[in-house]
Amino acid sequence: MLKGDGRLSHDLDSLDRAPKDACGVFGVWAPGEDVSKLTYYGLYALQHRGQESAGIAVSEGSRILVYKDMGLVSQVFDESILGTLRGHVAIGHCRYSTTGSSVWENAQPTLSSTEQGGLALAHNGNLINTGELSLRLPPDVIRATTDTEVLTALLAQDRAQSIEEAAAELLPQVKGAYSLVWMNETTLFAARDPQGIRPLVLGRLERGWVVASETAALDIVGATFVREIEPGELLTIDERGVRSRRFAAAAPKGCLFEYVYLARPDTTIAGRGVQATRVEVGRQLAREHPVDADLVIPTPESGTPAAIGYAEQSGIPYGQGLVKNSYVGRTFIQPSQTIRQLGIRLKLNPLREVIQGKRLIVVDDSIVRGNTQRAIVKMLREAGATEVHVRISSPPVAWPCFYGIDFATRAELIAGSLSVEEIRASLGADSLGYISLEGLTQATTIPAERLCRACFTGEYPIAIDQDQVGKYVLEGQL
Repeated sequence: MLKGDGRLSHDLDSLDRAPKDACGVFGVWAPGEDVSKLTYYGLYALQHRGQESAGIAVSEGSRILVYKDMGLVSQVFDESILGTLRGHVAIGHCRYSTTGSSVWENAQPTLSSTEQGGLALAHNGNLINTGELSLRLPPDVIRATTDTEVLTALLAQDRAQSIEEAAAELLPQVKGAYSLVWMNETTLFAARDPQGIRPLVLGRLERGWVVASETAALDIVGATFVREIEPGELLTIDERGVRSRRFAAAAPKGCLFEYVYLARPDTTIAGRGVQATRVEVGRQLAREHPVDADLVIPTPESGTPAAIGYAEQSGIPYGQGLVKNSYVGRTFIQPSQTIRQLGIRLKLNPLREVIQGKRLIVVDDSIVRGNTQRAIVKMLREAGATEVHVRISSPPVAWPCFYGIDFATRAELIAGSLSVEEIRASLGADSLGYISLEGLTQATTIPAERLCRACFTGEYPIAIDQDQVGKYVLEGQL
């Protein structure tokens, strides 16, 4: 087992990782503003989307500087570092690895040189033809093992065209999920794949423009939400303003799991707040899976909005039965064997006086392998709960994601091989209820045909070539 470095660890139980999104991206064009600090705070707002590494690229008009390192945004940057990153255009990135190992070389933004100057790029999502694209490059060009590195090198190698024209020609050949921000010395660019699987929004500053993975990042830096960047759209932002062009026809397939887990509750997607959607999901969950009980409690914080909705719909009181240590799981020294045996208690601890003698409904957002929920059920019974009924605000996650969420493989997903009743027995719960796919979809107010629901159905909107996908698809090429 790897020793803890005191900086990075994703979960207490390495065998039960929660689903992780690929990354958060942020870009700003704003002469006269402190763009590195705007980017820092934008990334801070997007930290939930990736905790492995963070980086910022900035330019004052003549050269691009990049600073990046392993760790959280607050660990990588401080006042003195940000003070050296001066300019009028910047992009930033916080990473969770879905292609390539979690090492410094794979941290973003990536940087390359072109005939016209420098190019820095940051990417949220996951490509599914990375191997094919990499074959277009000389073998000594790739220095990292990410799909982002391949994209950057391909954009940089087209010497006959501007970066904008090179992107408009390249992006239709790129398959998979990508919400991109990139820059040269003077200009900010942004693009979103034709399916719009991962979110990307445009905001207005008093003296400039911002693009970000979520609207919450716009709020943090004082930008006004303008609109979502359209699927298949390429934006160019400079002193002439914002210019838009379409490089592919839109075929929207936004990720349904953004509503379940990935996005911040204070983010807006397709004109509807994520918090409101999750509360409505909880109401629908109560309609579909009612049970007599004394108290509804969430698994904090992931299950909180749905638990509120469940309590409202059922009329059963809502309460806090579990206390979460917010500082565990992100920056965490590897526990000793004695502490490790306590497992989930390092992260969650029951309020005995609330739980004892009660019939509980425990609401969570998803079950991946089931280890965490199994430990919670056991812990609640030991604290005196007479019944434990588990309710999940997503359908069973039975299929892996190839578009930017690091789910387990199908063999590792508990719903990939077990029925709901078998999962209930495995958890030790008195009952188990998942919201239906139809109920979840209806709560989003987005038509099913405009959503990617592959992790629940196995029906992938972009055909998958198994030889082209995998977290380490490029590792053997270097």
